[in-house]
Amino acid sequence: MPRVVYSAAMSLDGYLAGPGGDMSWLAPHFGPDPDAEELAADTGALLVGARTYRGDDPNAGTDAEGAFGGTWSGPSIVVTHHPDPEPPAGVTFAGSVEEGLALALAAAGDRAVNILGADLARQCLALGAVDEIAVSIVPELLGDGVPLLHSPGGRSVRLERTRLTGLPHATTLWYRVVRDGL
Repeated sequence: MPRVVYSAAMSLDGYLAGPGGDMSWLAPHFGPDPDAEELAADTGALLVGARTYRGDDPNAGTDAEGAFGGTWSGPSIVVTHHPDPEPPAGVTFAGSVEEGLALALAAAGDRAVNILGADLARQCLALGAVDEIAVSIVPELLGDGVPLLHSPGGRSVRLERTRLTGLPHATTLWYRVVRDGL
């Protein structure tokens, strides 16, 4: 069964995007990234939240536009209640998180499903569907924006670090989601 991975780049103070979903802050921090390349190579399908799908790509209008710096070519399952009337090639819309997960798992084959989107990741964590989290911490403070995880009322998710790698433009932490009794 494929692994389900939540991957993201975030500021040191925990934001994936600035106010209003602005991701332009991230562009100056891009550079060669073996962790992102490994993650992309191991990904069989993307599970994407609606805001991420329709959001602000820091590489918009360049050759690097899209997931994994524009290198992604594979199935993308977008969870939304407002699908596009004519989806782009490789994009499938799902009306619920459960439907999206099932479609992404089927599409991924024996490779990983990679979650893109903070709110979608929160919902997948609540379902107990996330196996790993890979977060690249970028050396910038935003002060406000979209947090890595926002769970009103709080919900603890135990993690076990499996790897730590560092580059001048980011430090990547890899975690396994700890499930009691496993």
